[in-house]
Amino acid sequence: MSERVEELILKFSCKDQPGIVASVANLFSLQGFNIREASQFEDVTSKCFFMRTVLESVEGPKDLDSIKAAFAPLVERYNMCWEMHNGKQKMKVMLAVSQWGHCLNNLLNSWKNGTLPVDIVGVLSNHNSLRDITEWYGLPFHYLPVTPQNKAEQEAQMLKLMQDGEAELLVLARYMQILSDDLCRKLEGRAINIHHSFLPGFKGAKPYHQAYDRGVKLIGATAHYVTAELDEGPIIEQSVERVNHAQTPEELVEIGRDIEAVTLQRAVRWHAEQRILLNGHKTVVFGK
Repeated sequence: MSERVEELILKFSCKDQPGIVASVANLFSLQGFNIREASQFEDVTSKCFFMRTVLESVEGPKDLDSIKAAFAPLVERYNMCWEMHNGKQKMKVMLAVSQWGHCLNNLLNSWKNGTLPVDIVGVLSNHNSLRDITEWYGLPFHYLPVTPQNKAEQEAQMLKLMQDGEAELLVLARYMQILSDDLCRKLEGRAINIHHSFLPGFKGAKPYHQAYDRGVKLIGATAHYVTAELDEGPIIEQSVERVNHAQTPEELVEIGRDIEAVTLQRAVRWHAEQRILLNGHKTVVFGK
């Protein structure tokens, strides 16, 4: 049976040309929808148009498959890359961690308070360190130790946990393992990582120590989509904090934890609210 919806989130991109917005607005008006929120952007370099629209039915619940069928001619006319989602349905998310709990705790606390609009279905980890805090929040904790010998099997378990929990997004909340190229491809656009530096600077291991060695005056954190190229995925959000010459690498790490937690939470929120569209190696983020 097709899903019934009263609120839709539509996002799409296509080559910019006259009449796109008018065509979309007119079609959904005829379908009994009112536009509650709309954001649009034209990339003047690529001549690509991006749009995100929140629509609410003024005629009660609607059949989602029928709405998609009605929208199909516009998709064909403008050659759109598009997605349409139930605006009332929270995205199911799986969290992955290692031994640092600052990002995990921030996400779980916001989820528990109802301020993060996701449905967290579980936490997986290659260590047992964060089991207590996970279970305190009433969530299942999955201990998946990994070695070079069992990496393929461990990643298959990760995928199965996501499938069993119907998770649409994997959040690497300081999960200190590099995902295989195969898993990165399978999770393309569905995995977000937090890197503890202001990319593209200081990639790889110990970025705060790299920053200290270079004597930087700003340190930062970057939330990005996971790709097979380490720390090269499309950037979603970045934050920075000023530091000085007197601070040690350990102090930079401590300062960075707060930056990482806030930056990752924003990225997860925006992804869950369908506010992000890919633009080649970049992103278009329609903030709130």
